[in-house]
Amino acid sequence: MTPSRISGLLFAVCLSAFLGGCGTSAKPEAVWGQRGVRDGDFVRPRAAVIDGQDRLWVVDFTARVQAFDLDGQYLGPTFTTPDYRNGRPSGLGVTNDGRLMVCDSHYHTLRIYDTDSNEVQTIGGRSGNGPGEFGYLSDAVQDADGFFYVSEFGINERITKLKADGSFVKSWGKPGIEPGEFNRPRALALGPDGNLYVADGCNHRVQVFTRDGDLVRVIGREGTEPGELKYPYDLAFGPKKQLYVVERGNHRVQRFTMDGVSEGVWGGKNGRLPGQLADPWGLVVDKKGRVHVIDTENHRVQRIKF
Repeated sequence: MTPSRISGLLFAVCLSAFLGGCGTSAKPEAVWGQRGVRDGDFVRPRAAVIDGQDRLWVVDFTARVQAFDLDGQYLGPTFTTPDYRNGRPSGLGVTNDGRLMVCDSHYHTLRIYDTDSNEVQTIGGRSGNGPGEFGYLSDAVQDADGFFYVSEFGINERITKLKADGSFVKSWGKPGIEPGEFNRPRALALGPDGNLYVADGCNHRVQVFTRDGDLVRVIGREGTEPGELKYPYDLAFGPKKQLYVVERGNHRVQRFTMDGVSEGVWGGKNGRLPGQLADPWGLVVDKKGRVHVIDTENHRVQRIKF
């Protein structure tokens, strides 16, 4: 066998290993953040979102919501939800006109803030399973027509659809393991295909629905191999229509086609070194396709090109 042929085979093997989930040594582009309570520090960051001004917002376990640029420079402001004695927010989103959404999880409220961090709208506020009542709010998205979609667990295991003024439209889902049922839906993303993608955390899968609640497909099952998932806690689409899923249980990020075919993983080892993750809760993808991973128990953000 010629040297060029051997080199080609080695390259193919290395590429296959990376795409197959063994490429855990790939270094991140940037690593930033540290444990602390000063501006720019984190205590167990939980969720992130990028707004229309390319500000990266992060909420942490102290209930602080902070803004950074995409290289990790603190921009301010820092603010908190009105009360967090019962628990802290765990989901962030952006409305279709660029306002920040904060899922005030333990207070059963979706809070919306303007670009100056002033609260301008609240939805919900009452615990229950009736129309307009919520359980633990984990995430929220808004579509181009103005409808909100909210994921809930605890009291309810469901998705609730609301009008732009917060009035109830419909809900779907119930506790269970069958398709269309949920066990801790953690995060939502609207796909380029117009469907709603749900990280069904404790069922170790992503479920895809139309915006009217009809089941389209199920992606993944519990496991550690490519195409399998373990506690998917967040998901987002990149500019090339690829779906990125962060797995708290596998300490990694996995990339899928919209049809659910795995295109590889990044991470996979619980640790503190760059390129290793510890119970990651969130991720967000910027316009350049760079993935910003919320490395929760390391109190930091890692940016990867994947």
